[in-house]
Amino acid sequence: MTALVSGGSGLVGRYIVNALLGAGLDVVVAGRHRPSDSHFSKPVRFRRLSLDDDTVPAGLFNDVQNFVHAAFDHEPGRYRGGEGDDPDGFRRRNLEGSVRLFETARRAGVSRTVFLSSRAVYDGLPAGEPLVEEASLSPAGLYGQVKHDCEQALAALNTSGFVTASLRLTGVYGGLRPNKWDALVADYLAGREISVRAGSEVHGEDVGKVVCLMLAASAEDIGGRSFNVSDIVADTRDILAGLGVTGETLPEPADKSSVAVMDTRRIRELGWRPGGWPLFAATLLSLAHDAGLDAASRAADDQAS
Repeated sequence: MTALVSGGSGLVGRYIVNALLGAGLDVVVAGRHRPSDSHFSKPVRFRRLSLDDDTVPAGLFNDVQNFVHAAFDHEPGRYRGGEGDDPDGFRRRNLEGSVRLFETARRAGVSRTVFLSSRAVYDGLPAGEPLVEEASLSPAGLYGQVKHDCEQALAALNTSGFVTASLRLTGVYGGLRPNKWDALVADYLAGREISVRAGSEVHGEDVGKVVCLMLAASAEDIGGRSFNVSDIVADTRDILAGLGVTGETLPEPADKSSVAVMDTRRIRELGWRPGGWPLFAATLLSLAHDAGLDAASRAADDQAS
């Protein structure tokens, strides 16, 4: 069984590829550049793909049974607001380019397609309204609009022979390097001002498990549906404390009650069980060790005493 993962060398895509490899699938990574062999736990094949192309490369879906669409074209480090000064190009690449891939995959005989959407589809809902998959949505920002439009276009293609599902991911963290918290830690240790905030998070390995679940679940359970994927609410203090950064006073806790939490009952009913706070703690300890932060913190403590 072969799965093609667009954007498989990206931050989230790498977790998905490794999960699929661990489940015994043959994996093809599609993107602009051939990924490093060190990215993945086992060898993968590579096929070129750019969302900026007007056509889908010939043979992209040859011998592919499952398609995971994780590629998304945006300015580096930015999702909301990732269109920069080119909203029309952003929509063309990410909406029209994605729909082109979905339609080509169906014509090529791919049996399942999973799209990585975002909690940004809920942007614009009134405060206090539950973030449930059945909510009536009209995203306030372009990023959320494009993700929601992709969801709807994919769901419209769902049939018994082309089973589709979308995953509304919250912030994804994990132990792979480079890490999304590298800049935060560097700024904190250098004494620069940091932004204190709280947000919902899910580990990349748990995202990989959800994708594997989507490929194994019955068509009746997932076909044409969207699923919230979220785990914990963590703040800047949680992250720095978990990394063992103790040489300076930790920031005050952020207001976690202000974070709207997605309801994940739908995906949990299919058997998904994320790692929660134990996985968060273990991941941060590993990151601290890899970066030598445990030693740096001890040295800072010695100086303070």
